[in-house]
Amino acid sequence: MNNLTRMQYPADFITHYGSVYFDDDVDTSLFSVPQFRGCDEVLQAGHNVGGIYTIFPAGFNNGLQVYCDMETDGGGWIVIQRRQDGSVDFYRNWTDYQVGFGSLSGEFWLGNDNLRSLTETEGKWQLRIDLEDWENNTTWAEYDDFQIHGDNYKLQVNSYNTHSTAGDSLTYHDGMMFSSKDKDNDIYRNSCAKMRSGAWWYKSCYRSNLNGRFGQGTAWNGIVWKSWRGPGYKLRSCSLKIKLLINPDN
Repeated sequence: MNNLTRMQYPADFITHYGSVYFDDDVDTSLFSVPQFRGCDEVLQAGHNVGGIYTIFPAGFNNGLQVYCDMETDGGGWIVIQRRQDGSVDFYRNWTDYQVGFGSLSGEFWLGNDNLRSLTETEGKWQLRIDLEDWENNTTWAEYDDFQIHGDNYKLQVNSYNTHSTAGDSLTYHDGMMFSSKDKDNDIYRNSCAKMRSGAWWYKSCYRSNLNGRFGQGTAWNGIVWKSWRGPGYKLRSCSLKIKLLINPDN
């Protein structure tokens, strides 16, 4: 490309790293990059546009690329899951859920290893879940205690926010290990992940199934939040996001 192209499309020549845009052709070795620990710190620094950022939580020395939601409920959320159009298959194996998959700008799962590392090492985490049905109605649920533990990614979720509008369909799963189609950790006689075409903290089997099959209609294997639209209604979209509620360093 020539200099005219650079003048016409300057964004093609820069890299978004944390909150700093670097010109790829300029030596930036003397610059100090702000190392924000989470999307909340990115927001506090004045960067109020949602998008992909590199953050540096405890244990992530090389940083972690995440999508920061800067608009919802005060902003500063690390998005850990998004479903919106069915472009990504969520009926996947244990390893895929372990490392994460999809695109941060579209549909994705951030990865169970990342969720465990994030929530085990720092403070108290808040979880927010946003849902939409096929009639364009929206709702949400928040929990003020969220952590993932151990090799099987045991779910700890408590302190449901009673101001939430979606109802509580997650506390039922508290204490359950994660299950996928090739690793059954639920307490049902059969594999809930296979029966419901997803991967989740299934119990016997679920009251929520946000990694179920995408699509419209009525089915037990879809994206379900039982307390809102019932056990068989397949939702149109959902997202899960977290942020530090209590930071031990503050």
